[in-house]
Amino acid sequence: MTKDAKGPEVTLRYFAWLREKTGTSEERMVLPPEVTTVSDLLRWQATRGHPFDIAFTKTETIRVALDHAHAKSGAPLAGVREIAFFPPVTGG
Repeated sequence: MTKDAKGPEVTLRYFAWLREKTGTSEERMVLPPEVTTVSDLLRWQATRGHPFDIAFTKTETIRVALDHAHAKSGAPLAGVREIAFFPPVTGG
């Protein structure tokens, strides 16, 4: 089996101040093949140019959900269809 030169096609969703800073709430794209984990994705987002470089400056403040489930930085992206980015949520 030959590995495809492209990464997976996913829907990226942006919430709260990430939506405001990126100027988009959703986009569909093929990720680069080297982007295989949540931490890879956060680093890659910051390299996409303006306004993503600003929105993803402090990746430690961004939470990620993979197919509606919260994910840690080392979580793999294989098989994921939807990735959501949002700020920390506080309860009360």
